[in-house]
Amino acid sequence: MDGKIATRKDLFEFLDHLGIATTTHEHKAVFSVAESETLDARLPGGHTKNLFLKDAKGRLFLVVAQSSSQIDLKALPKTLGCARLSFGKPELLMETLGVTPGSVTAFSVINDPEARVSVVIDATLMDHDTINCHPLENTATTSIARDDLLKFMSACGHEPRIEKLPG
Repeated sequence: MDGKIATRKDLFEFLDHLGIATTTHEHKAVFSVAESETLDARLPGGHTKNLFLKDAKGRLFLVVAQSSSQIDLKALPKTLGCARLSFGKPELLMETLGVTPGSVTAFSVINDPEARVSVVIDATLMDHDTINCHPLENTATTSIARDDLLKFMSACGHEPRIEKLPG
């Protein structure tokens, strides 16, 4: 995105450029999976929770999981082949993915053209034909076909790893 942080409008223009159809539902800001549960019940498909993680060697990860998944962060490094993991700081999140905590989303890879962040998708989420993600802000949810989400990530220079995450 030419070094600038993509806006929601930029995201939708890029998706349109790729020929990807989406549907977006506006709602009050939600900051956690628990807050979004009533919304999730109204929208069909897989709903996401997103973890921005940094390992002890400085490698960065965006883990996109089914919202109901319990992820064992102590076991995750073995699955990912990395050092001990911790949550990335908000400043690093903004620097690399251009979003704030509460708005982390699979779509945020649009702001990481150098692919500094490795994307890992929970295999359970891939069981759904439709995936629901925030469109770079937590006041809406965008529904996208699973294969189109992967196409979008690839167009952004990210080839996600699909893994069964430890729970």
